[in-house]
Amino acid sequence: MSEPLRVLLVAGEASGDLHGAALVRALRQRVPALDVAGVGGARLRAAGMRVLIDTEHVATMGFVETFGTLGRLLRAYRRLLRFLDEERPQLVVLIDYPEFNLRLARQAKRRGIPVFYFIAPQVWAWRRGRVRTIAERVDKLGVVFPFEPDLYNNGRPLAEFIGHPLLDVVRATRPPAETRARYGLDPARPVLALLPGSRKKEVRYLCRPMCEAAALLARDGWQPVIALAEALAPDDLRAALGGAIELPIAHGDTYDVVAAADAAIVASGTATLETALLGCPMVIVYRMAPLTYWIARRLVDVQWIGMPNIILQRSVFPELVQSDATPTAMAHAVRQVHARRAEMADALEQLRARLGAPGAAERAADLALTLVQ
Repeated sequence: MSEPLRVLLVAGEASGDLHGAALVRALRQRVPALDVAGVGGARLRAAGMRVLIDTEHVATMGFVETFGTLGRLLRAYRRLLRFLDEERPQLVVLIDYPEFNLRLARQAKRRGIPVFYFIAPQVWAWRRGRVRTIAERVDKLGVVFPFEPDLYNNGRPLAEFIGHPLLDVVRATRPPAETRARYGLDPARPVLALLPGSRKKEVRYLCRPMCEAAALLARDGWQPVIALAEALAPDDLRAALGGAIELPIAHGDTYDVVAAADAAIVASGTATLETALLGCPMVIVYRMAPLTYWIARRLVDVQWIGMPNIILQRSVFPELVQSDATPTAMAHAVRQVHARRAEMADALEQLRARLGAPGAAERAADLALTLVQ
């Protein structure tokens, strides 16, 4: 292309920032004259995107929590509409974040701009009626779970399975023994990784019961470590616990800690897949605002909340949600998964195989460029 390829990209969550950055790098390898702007965070900025709106500015957690960000969301939406009209991008790339992105997709289609969706909305979990909406507003989808094309296509070549992008990024950087030594852990005793989430509100709901479960397990010789997400700070843990933290904290070192652990208690979300890819048995937990949970129970139609169980289509990893996510229940579930280590290892190998092959960003870039060539 003689002129730069102008792309509007919207990644409204931290995971979208990560995968969007890989996609931008893959696009630039194919089209060096690339001008990408939109919603993103530090990783997309480092990949060369002009960040018009930071992901942190629009990220939300649940139905009720969204109300507190409605004003910011509306301002962001209007800013992107101006971008569509003033800069006329040749392609719109959307990453997950469906409530916001599907509205923007409609506006792009009205302006004759092709839309590529990378990491499609999880219509199989709730609001399956959105399949028709997506087919009307999106030109191509790069889906990351093997069962998704059948849900979207229905005789039309809309969705293509490209593999899961986490296969390219999830890996430990040091041997488990070195990680254990770094945090002063006894190599002869089992290690428990605590992953309370990547958002402050998740940490607020989950950190205390996780730590109380860890205290119960410590009586059996378990050594707990809190794997604190890079986007958070130790002060977020102190605020959630209401005081000092007595457990070791691994800040921004989650992959190595999980790879060195014998089991993990993990907040439901992307972290469950990351934990699975690192080969660590887990207990999946989640708590949220009571009203958010009440609404979700009436909208979400899935047998499991954890992606590893959904992909495997069976209850391999225990799930504890809302009032069931007590310290005692968490501790009991950890003992269960540790006792079933051989079964867990087999299931984790099956899960990895079902996620496809590495190279999702490259395949997504090729698929997206079919819309502008």
